[in-house]
Amino acid sequence: MTPEAVLAIGENALTVTVLLAAPLLLSALAVGLLIGMIQAATQIQEMTLSFIPKLIILVVALMIAGPWMLKVITDFTVRLFENIPDFIGG
Repeated sequence: MTPEAVLAIGENALTVTVLLAAPLLLSALAVGLLIGMIQAATQIQEMTLSFIPKLIILVVALMIAGPWMLKVITDFTVRLFENIPDFIGG
């Protein structure tokens, strides 16, 4: 296995990780920002106020993006398994 192959696998793994994390992180970021603006406007500084909306949005985002996320990780895994003979030089 060449160093270039290892770097390619690592790069693909990081790309897949970013793709899988992005929908959940961006939705939580958007809700947190919105809740923060509402808290700043109303001067309600309750730290636990944003927890439930973020949790609900994460569940909704997971239900919407879940099939796509499963396809991305499955495709990556299948490609990785199919390329095992190439990696070991067979």
